[in-house]
Amino acid sequence: MVESERTKHTCLRLVLSGTDPIFVKGTWHPSRFDISITDGSSSWLCNATEEEVAERAAQWDQPVSEYLQLAEQYLGFQQPNSIYTFSDALEGSKRLSWTFEKEGTKLEWRWKCKPSHENKKITVGILDFLMEANIRLSEEVVNKTRSFEKMKSEAEKCLTQGERLCSEKMEFEDATYAKFISVLNAKKAKLRALRDKEVSGKEVAEESTDKGESSESGRSDNEHSEEEASKKAATTTSRGRGRKRAARS
Repeated sequence: MVESERTKHTCLRLVLSGTDPIFVKGTWHPSRFDISITDGSSSWLCNATEEEVAERAAQWDQPVSEYLQLAEQYLGFQQPNSIYTFSDALEGSKRLSWTFEKEGTKLEWRWKCKPSHENKKITVGILDFLMEANIRLSEEVVNKTRSFEKMKSEAEKCLTQGERLCSEKMEFEDATYAKFISVLNAKKAKLRALRDKEVSGKEVAEESTDKGESSESGRSDNEHSEEEASKKAATTTSRGRGRKRAARS
């Protein structure tokens, strides 16, 4: 990977105890780093070479990548549990230091920063970086706000659609249930009518049977009466003939 693609930039407004804050701009390369510092009127530079970084990392029994990562962490964002100092050194130089804990032990890193002869250029460069970062941050906030509003609008649409679908579902279920009840009642009425018709047919059949039995009984009685009358008539005739024969004799 090309070094420029791995280069990072940070800018920290470092609040110090008993003095005005300073701005620390860091440029972080894979094996080295550059620091520029300004208090608004003066500026200082610290250009740590690969050899210096490797030597410091070896002193702390750390890989170079881990050393740079930890340095970026403390100079990119002010750590609340760390004590930062920016004290005077020889020949107008300054010493930037910060503390941190490792495995329960409080440690301190220090880097010497030499005075810059281009105070205005360094200060303007840091201010430009802050302005550009602020613009990017503002654009990011705007984009995220727009995305949030869009997501909110989509969520409201989904909620409205969900409520509509729920209402339609309830209406469909109510209509289906009403139709089912209507069909069920119609079937019940049809079954009731068929049952009533069947009962009525049985009653008519029973009445017809009773009438038929009565007619047969009447015919039998009539036939029996006629037979009796015929027998009586025959008996009477026989008796009359016998009497006539007796008289002739």
